[in-house]
Amino acid sequence: MKAIGYFEAGALDRADALIDLDVPMPAPGPQDLLVKVAAISVNPVDTKIRSRRGATGDTPEVLGWDAVGEVVSCGSAVSGFVAGDRVYYAGALERPGSNAEYQLVDARIAAHAPLSLSAAEAAALPLTAITAWELLFDRLGVSEGGGEGQTLLVVGAAGGVGSILVQLARQLTKLTVVATAARAESVKWVQGLGAHHVIDHSQPLLPQLQALGIKEVELIASLTHTDQHYPQYGDCIAPQGRLGVIDDFGPLDMSVLKRKCASFHWEFMFTRSMFETADMAEQGKLLQRVAELVDAGTLRSTLGEHYGAINAANLKRAHALLESGKARGKLVLEGF
Repeated sequence: MKAIGYFEAGALDRADALIDLDVPMPAPGPQDLLVKVAAISVNPVDTKIRSRRGATGDTPEVLGWDAVGEVVSCGSAVSGFVAGDRVYYAGALERPGSNAEYQLVDARIAAHAPLSLSAAEAAALPLTAITAWELLFDRLGVSEGGGEGQTLLVVGAAGGVGSILVQLARQLTKLTVVATAARAESVKWVQGLGAHHVIDHSQPLLPQLQALGIKEVELIASLTHTDQHYPQYGDCIAPQGRLGVIDDFGPLDMSVLKRKCASFHWEFMFTRSMFETADMAEQGKLLQRVAELVDAGTLRSTLGEHYGAINAANLKRAHALLESGKARGKLVLEGF
């Protein structure tokens, strides 16, 4: 089958950073779905793994953690799916990815794709929807229908995770949503997703919040460049507030949060699949709920740009845009 991968980790400007390959067809284990991939999206994790993790022996590294496709066959222990079902999922960090014609995914972390979306539109959702949902409801501790009188500051709201987080917070809670965006097109994007207010993260945050009549915020979702914005969070966060983060950075001074007794929360959507936690199947249930909300018109796809067919050249272009930090919404590729 066709796949796109590489052997040596490193920078994107190398000729062999991503190459078109022919690899063996995988065979499903007891819990697996074998899926014929129709569309994928590209996430920052793809670029990070490509730059850090090389191939094992003669087996190439195949990336990709978002996909929509058709179930070809099911493992012996699978329930809830049959051949022919259209599914979507974010996969597992330690398994071969979705940049291939066929992929194995554990059925517990997959769900039936939204009926109202095309394959490309649906492919934009899984990884970021899981991340945003877990961050908002599990890490920051907001309950559905809750949050009245509280404010959520979403730093880096125009990216993939922010684009679904803003929607979830606006549609499923009573939080006041303040999003950050620095470019005019990004401001328009997050306003369209439902943010109550938009401020500029390239400028000091607290004066902009105060200009809105917001003295402090109870919740902060820091989605990008946390190390740059973090020194301001101690002033912006309310006493006993919560800070949730998803990106990578160096050491932070935790004393910044001490006087406010504010708490720090990591969100990493691969934890459940990586450690096969007892609640691993919650991700499949979560994605099924998201599909229902999409089909009901409550949520919409966060597709930002369609990058054409799934091949090495187009994936390189997508990786380059993500590494530039200028992507808005999700970058999707479709078909081989």
